[in-house]
Amino acid sequence: MNSEQELQNLEKKLYAAADKMRGAVPVSSYKFIVLGLIFLKYISDSFEERYNQLVADGDGMEEDRDSYTMDNIFYVPAKARWEYLNAHSKDHNIGQLIDEALDEIEKENPTLKGVLIKEYNSPDYRNVNLGELIDLFTNIKIGSKEAQDKDILGRIYEYFLGQFASNELQKGGEFYTPACLVRTMVEIIEPFKGRVYDPACGSGGMFVQSTKFIERHQGKVQDLAIYGQEKNPTTWKLAKMNLAIRSLNGDLGKFADDTFQNDLHKGLKADYVLANPPFNISDWGQEKLLQDPRWRYGIPPKGNANMAWVEHMIDKLSMKGKAAIILANGALSSDTSGEGDIRKNILETDLVDCILAMPSNLFYTVTIPCSIWILNRDKKQKGKTLFIDARNFGTMVTRKLRELSEEDILKIAGTYHQFVNDDNYEDVAGYCKAATIDEIKENNYTLAPGRYVGTEGPTDDGIPFEEKMKTITSELKNQFEESHKLEEEIKRNLEAIGYGI
Repeated sequence: MNSEQELQNLEKKLYAAADKMRGAVPVSSYKFIVLGLIFLKYISDSFEERYNQLVADGDGMEEDRDSYTMDNIFYVPAKARWEYLNAHSKDHNIGQLIDEALDEIEKENPTLKGVLIKEYNSPDYRNVNLGELIDLFTNIKIGSKEAQDKDILGRIYEYFLGQFASNELQKGGEFYTPACLVRTMVEIIEPFKGRVYDPACGSGGMFVQSTKFIERHQGKVQDLAIYGQEKNPTTWKLAKMNLAIRSLNGDLGKFADDTFQNDLHKGLKADYVLANPPFNISDWGQEKLLQDPRWRYGIPPKGNANMAWVEHMIDKLSMKGKAAIILANGALSSDTSGEGDIRKNILETDLVDCILAMPSNLFYTVTIPCSIWILNRDKKQKGKTLFIDARNFGTMVTRKLRELSEEDILKIAGTYHQFVNDDNYEDVAGYCKAATIDEIKENNYTLAPGRYVGTEGPTDDGIPFEEKMKTITSELKNQFEESHKLEEEIKRNLEAIGYGI
């Protein structure tokens, strides 16, 4: 059995553990119960392996905290170790013991303070068989050096986030952006070295993919400084845990907070911005921020935060900074409440490097398509914007979910890099087009790729729905009238030859 098959079997086994909780707690609570135990098992495995090495050394340093932290290993107190919890897994107060274990780990490791979710003794979880879950995890090595080299925990963590997103009734995108979408963004902006920022970081997937990109290209993860902010307190904790299990040091703020109302990274100028902000937020507090200096291109409308996100991220870019932002397609052409003017001003400042139209069904809980905006303060192709229509890319892996293949991702990224580097780039009808600012102006500053690349399928031409419906209704009325005329003429002709109806 190869390592991939082993991982798939492990994933199935672990998700079966979550499935045991069906009916005992709300589906939305699964991820916190399971991921908390996974985190606990990981740091305990890692500690145990180092502990055994120190015992073998015979210097009596196995309980010395510094002997662990110097190797980026969390120190785990005796009653927080998996061996202890496993020995007490059948105790009636196992939930209390787990909460106490997590509390002790936080005390010993300041970077985890306020991060771990200590609710295992909650009355809400009294019907969960925690002992059975502990037994299941006991024989799975997650934090050993071999497991870390294979990134077993990282793969399990991503798997669970994806599974929970697909099974939750609420919007999974609030804490998880599909890896293939993030990977596309990372391959385009190439965050090798510098500061990377995500103002709506969810569970931290953008940061994870950034570091994986560096590793694939034999770079140094330490060369990337991570900054993020997340409004949801529980999701913020997931992000902190996600970074911790990969030994990544990131500044996600001292607490969860609203990026618009309380920017925790004022003054930051990032080399890379990667973000999937919530789409079309209607109540984002615009009335409190009318004089905010971030709105250099126009005040974003009260009823939609899409352009507020874009302007916030532009404000965070360094003089050579690049951003990759996932947005709802409405942002490409909407003229509501000044959005069109903001888009025009951003384009006239020559910040839009590339616009990608992505397919539908990429997210676990919503089927709508999205677009990716690539913004760049240091464009190589001045006065031009690349449009890529990738709406037909990817394959349906389930009845409701589409994924981009490795080939899809590399084709999209390769097209962008050919355009930027002027490396044998050519427009391809129906797929890509490098448009000048004059061409975009002729199209009323609409950024829908279908308007520029041409396509055999339906396009988003930027014409408002109401206007389209008026035209269609008028045409249909004329066709009905013509149909009635033809019908009467046919009747007269039949009567003339003695076959009246």
